[in-house]
Amino acid sequence: MNAVWETIGTMVRRRRAANPGPMTLDGTNSYVLAAPGARGVVVVDPGPLLEDHLADLAAAGAVELILITHHHGDHTDGSARLHELTGAPVRAALPEFCHGADALYDGELIHAGGLTLEVLATPGHTSDSLCFAVTLGESGGPFANTEAASESVTKADPEAVIFTGDTILGSGSTVICHPGGKLGDYLASLALLRNRGSNAPGRQVAALPGHGPVLDDIAAAARGYEEHRAGRIAEVAHAVELLHKDGIAEPTPAQVAAIVYGDIPENLQGAAQLSVAAQLAYLRR
Repeated sequence: MNAVWETIGTMVRRRRAANPGPMTLDGTNSYVLAAPGARGVVVVDPGPLLEDHLADLAAAGAVELILITHHHGDHTDGSARLHELTGAPVRAALPEFCHGADALYDGELIHAGGLTLEVLATPGHTSDSLCFAVTLGESGGPFANTEAASESVTKADPEAVIFTGDTILGSGSTVICHPGGKLGDYLASLALLRNRGSNAPGRQVAALPGHGPVLDDIAAAARGYEEHRAGRIAEVAHAVELLHKDGIAEPTPAQVAAIVYGDIPENLQGAAQLSVAAQLAYLRR
């Protein structure tokens, strides 16, 4: 192992792809997971088409399944290549992003890597966004005796985790990619994740995001996102009122974003306008 790998507890490893940017933060997180004594491993989000990144994922164990959280290229561009390298099937919500397997569906229970993963449909960021919930043991695990000296090891050893893709990020907020992404769907997805975290018996559920650091408490993270969205909705509604007073009957996302998101960098304005479009559609509903 080398320094690009991070160990999360005893059964999850994360490799961050070298694709940093305004929308990918410090890069896309690819995860490798398995239960104690399992012969195979599962990869969540292969990431971009970067040969060294994919070669490391392929060498991380006997890959038996590759899962996709949503269709964006920074999560899926390497999928076909990792399928070639490992022979493992790739499964996603959309059939066109699957390789050698059927599409995933909400509530499906997947048995792989010695684990049971539950598929959670969490649309909002995109229409096909999924999260994967898995309960992990506290001891043992195929990664417990890896060359830890050359890896970055998190302090947390979570029993229960949810891989959140871009539905909840490790830092910042998620873009609602209108028109496929819908704000009403996204708010429902946040409520689902908050409830899953709040109702976990006797334990805290961690969020393992597609970008950024691990979040120890998915319920708290979801609540924070809900509060942020409520504030943004109020700001958008106020901006619409101001534009109406200026005689603009149907404000455009760009006009609203100039008021609500005027302080963000130019290279993020397009993403801001997508979210504003979703919020305008929500308010008009």
